[in-house]
Amino acid sequence: MQGFLLDQLTGHQYEKSNFDKAILAVGSTENHGGHLPHGTDTIVSYEIAKEVAKQVDNLLVLPPITYGMSEHYSNFAITLSLRSETLIGVIKDILQSLIKHGIERIVIMNGHDGNIAPLEIATREVKVLHPTVKIAVLEAWWVTAGRLLPPGTFEVWDGLGHAGEGETSIMLALKPELVEMEYAKGRVPDDLPDEMQIKWLFDELTPFGATGDPSKATLEKGRKMKEVLVEYIIKFIKEMDARDWKYGLV
Repeated sequence: MQGFLLDQLTGHQYEKSNFDKAILAVGSTENHGGHLPHGTDTIVSYEIAKEVAKQVDNLLVLPPITYGMSEHYSNFAITLSLRSETLIGVIKDILQSLIKHGIERIVIMNGHDGNIAPLEIATREVKVLHPTVKIAVLEAWWVTAGRLLPPGTFEVWDGLGHAGEGETSIMLALKPELVEMEYAKGRVPDDLPDEMQIKWLFDELTPFGATGDPSKATLEKGRKMKEVLVEYIIKFIKEMDARDWKYGLV
């Protein structure tokens, strides 16, 4: 048993602990092409959170949120979705439960694009209600990993894509037994504009349930992604701890 996983701690064990911060993984349950499991977004965010907690003192890992706002993927089976307002409410309730029990330093590891807007609304509203609370969100790990890795790490579309080169690579590093590479197919939606955001439904972009090119995914790329993400989050939390989570004018 890993002593930082809340769902595995007894009441006695928790009372003896010194947790002063928590990390929450937010994922989804949705189609990820023919080659990745439906829980990919949850798996990646939760596994990264656990790796971080191994190296950060007093960091409580919460059970992940396994459903997200996935309506834009719902034409691919089998995708299960919460409404945005439902997800906003769930996140707010979890954060306020933590605050009630004295944990006011909270890190959120998001694994799914459709959760970004609900997370923004929920965390802003909780921050306004509880000004002393410190909330940090890594809203798009797939973008962060691409920025942290050397140019040229990925072969197609900078590794981006739903179930694409990057996401498939990190799953090969985290849960290779769940990946079926022989079914890896995707499409790069290179007909989208650079700056304007077209609010697409996913089946308008690809017939495969995947964008980018998952066939270019490798275990080595995934290991590099995992390493830079874990290192980045650990560095952030330790630096915040060192300055008592003070920033700006506070």
